[in-house]
Amino acid sequence: MAIRRIDSLGYQIGLLGRLYDRHLQDALKSYGVAPGQFAPLVMLFEQDGLTQADLCRRINVEQPTMANTLARMERDGLIKRKADTTDKRRSLVFLTPKAKDVQNKIMEAARSVSGRAMRNLSAAEQDEIFRLFSKLTENLKSD
Repeated sequence: MAIRRIDSLGYQIGLLGRLYDRHLQDALKSYGVAPGQFAPLVMLFEQDGLTQADLCRRINVEQPTMANTLARMERDGLIKRKADTTDKRRSLVFLTPKAKDVQNKIMEAARSVSGRAMRNLSAAEQDEIFRLFSKLTENLKSD
Protein backbone atom coordinates (compact mmCIF):
# COMPACT_ATOMS: atom_id res chain seq x y z
CA MET A 1 0.00 0.00 0.00
CA ALA A 2 1.35 3.43 -0.93
CA ILE A 3 2.08 5.95 1.79
CA ARG A 4 0.29 9.25 1.46
CA ARG A 5 2.72 12.16 1.63
CA ILE A 6 0.54 13.92 4.17
CA ASP A 7 0.94 10.92 6.51
CA SER A 8 4.70 10.56 6.04
CA LEU A 9 6.79 12.07 8.84
CA GLY A 10 9.90 12.01 6.65
CA TYR A 11 8.14 13.79 3.80
CA GLN A 12 6.66 16.45 6.09
CA ILE A 13 9.97 17.11 7.86
CA GLY A 14 11.83 17.24 4.54
CA LEU A 15 9.32 19.62 3.00
CA LEU A 16 9.37 21.88 6.05
CA GLY A 17 13.17 21.85 6.07
CA ARG A 18 13.42 22.80 2.40
CA LEU A 19 10.86 25.59 2.73
CA TYR A 20 12.47 26.90 5.90
CA ASP A 21 15.94 26.86 4.30
CA ARG A 22 14.63 28.72 1.25
CA HIS A 23 13.14 31.46 3.43
CA LEU A 24 16.26 31.56 5.60
CA GLN A 25 18.42 31.85 2.49
CA ASP A 26 16.37 34.83 1.30
CA ALA A 27 16.55 36.46 4.74
CA LEU A 28 20.33 36.02 5.11
CA LYS A 29 21.39 36.68 1.52
CA SER A 30 21.98 40.41 1.96
CA TYR A 31 24.43 39.67 4.83
CA GLY A 32 26.51 37.24 2.76
CA VAL A 33 25.46 34.24 4.85
CA ALA A 34 24.14 30.93 3.48
CA PRO A 35 21.71 28.74 5.48
CA GLY A 36 24.41 26.10 6.03
CA GLN A 37 26.62 28.73 7.64
CA PHE A 38 23.94 29.86 10.06
CA ALA A 39 24.32 27.06 12.65
CA PRO A 40 28.12 27.43 12.97
CA LEU A 41 27.69 31.20 13.28
CA VAL A 42 25.14 30.77 16.08
CA MET A 43 27.52 28.43 17.93
CA LEU A 44 30.35 30.94 17.52
CA PHE A 45 28.09 33.81 18.62
CA GLU A 46 27.52 31.81 21.81
CA GLN A 47 31.20 30.90 22.25
CA ASP A 48 33.89 32.20 19.96
CA GLY A 49 37.07 30.17 19.50
CA LEU A 50 35.64 26.67 19.16
CA THR A 51 37.41 23.86 17.32
CA GLN A 52 36.02 22.23 14.20
CA ALA A 53 35.32 19.10 16.27
CA ASP A 54 33.40 21.19 18.84
CA LEU A 55 31.25 22.63 16.06
CA CYS A 56 30.60 19.17 14.59
CA ARG A 57 29.44 17.83 17.95
CA ARG A 58 27.23 20.81 18.73
CA ILE A 59 25.58 20.91 15.31
CA ASN A 60 25.62 17.15 14.72
CA VAL A 61 27.32 17.14 11.33
CA GLU A 62 30.24 15.14 9.98
CA GLN A 63 33.79 16.52 9.86
CA PRO A 64 33.99 16.74 6.02
CA THR A 65 30.74 18.72 5.89
CA MET A 66 31.98 21.11 8.57
CA ALA A 67 35.39 21.44 6.88
CA ASN A 68 33.71 22.52 3.64
CA THR A 69 31.37 24.92 5.46
CA LEU A 70 34.23 26.51 7.38
CA ALA A 71 36.31 26.86 4.21
CA ARG A 72 33.45 28.78 2.56
CA MET A 73 32.95 30.90 5.68
CA GLU A 74 36.65 31.74 5.73
CA ARG A 75 36.55 32.57 2.01
CA ASP A 76 33.52 34.82 2.66
CA GLY A 77 35.32 36.64 5.47
CA LEU A 78 33.07 35.40 8.29
CA ILE A 79 35.68 33.42 10.27
CA LYS A 80 39.41 33.13 10.82
CA ARG A 81 41.22 30.03 12.00
CA LYS A 82 44.10 30.32 14.43
CA ALA A 83 46.44 27.62 15.68
CA ASP A 84 45.60 26.34 19.14
CA THR A 85 48.49 27.30 21.39
CA THR A 86 47.93 24.24 23.62
CA ASP A 87 47.60 21.69 20.78
CA LYS A 88 49.31 22.48 17.47
CA ARG A 89 47.33 19.74 15.68
CA ARG A 90 44.12 21.70 15.81
CA SER A 91 42.93 25.21 15.09
CA LEU A 92 40.37 27.40 16.74
CA VAL A 93 37.62 29.12 14.78
CA PHE A 94 36.95 32.79 15.50
CA LEU A 95 34.43 35.25 14.16
CA THR A 96 35.77 38.11 12.09
CA PRO A 97 34.73 41.72 12.68
CA LYS A 98 32.52 41.36 9.58
CA ALA A 99 30.53 38.53 11.23
CA LYS A 100 30.34 40.33 14.57
CA ASP A 101 29.07 43.48 12.85
CA VAL A 102 26.09 41.66 11.34
CA GLN A 103 25.35 39.33 14.28
CA ASN A 104 22.23 41.17 15.46
CA LYS A 105 20.91 41.56 11.92
CA ILE A 106 21.49 37.87 11.15
CA MET A 107 19.72 36.77 14.32
CA GLU A 108 16.81 39.13 13.67
CA ALA A 109 16.49 37.82 10.11
CA ALA A 110 16.39 34.24 11.41
CA ARG A 111 13.81 35.16 14.06
CA SER A 112 11.64 36.70 11.36
CA VAL A 113 11.64 33.41 9.43
CA SER A 114 10.68 31.53 12.59
CA GLY A 115 7.96 34.08 13.24
CA ARG A 116 6.53 33.61 9.75
CA ALA A 117 6.58 29.83 10.12
CA MET A 118 4.77 29.95 13.47
CA ARG A 119 2.55 33.00 12.91
CA ASN A 120 -0.79 31.14 13.07
CA LEU A 121 0.09 29.02 16.10
CA SER A 122 -0.89 29.86 19.65
CA ALA A 123 1.81 30.06 22.32
CA ALA A 124 0.66 26.65 23.61
CA GLU A 125 0.92 25.16 20.11
CA GLN A 126 4.40 26.61 19.69
CA ASP A 127 5.47 25.11 23.02
CA GLU A 128 3.98 21.77 21.96
CA ILE A 129 5.87 21.82 18.63
CA PHE A 130 9.19 22.35 20.43
CA ARG A 131 8.35 19.66 22.99
CA LEU A 132 7.49 17.16 20.25
CA PHE A 133 10.52 18.02 18.10
CA SER A 134 12.75 17.54 21.16
CA LYS A 135 11.15 14.17 21.80
CA LEU A 136 11.62 13.05 18.18
CA THR A 137 15.25 14.20 18.27
CA GLU A 138 15.94 12.34 21.51
CA ASN A 139 14.30 9.19 20.11
CA LEU A 140 16.65 9.19 17.13
CA LYS A 141 19.73 10.17 19.15
CA SER A 142 19.21 7.23 21.48
CA ASP A 143 19.32 4.67 18.65
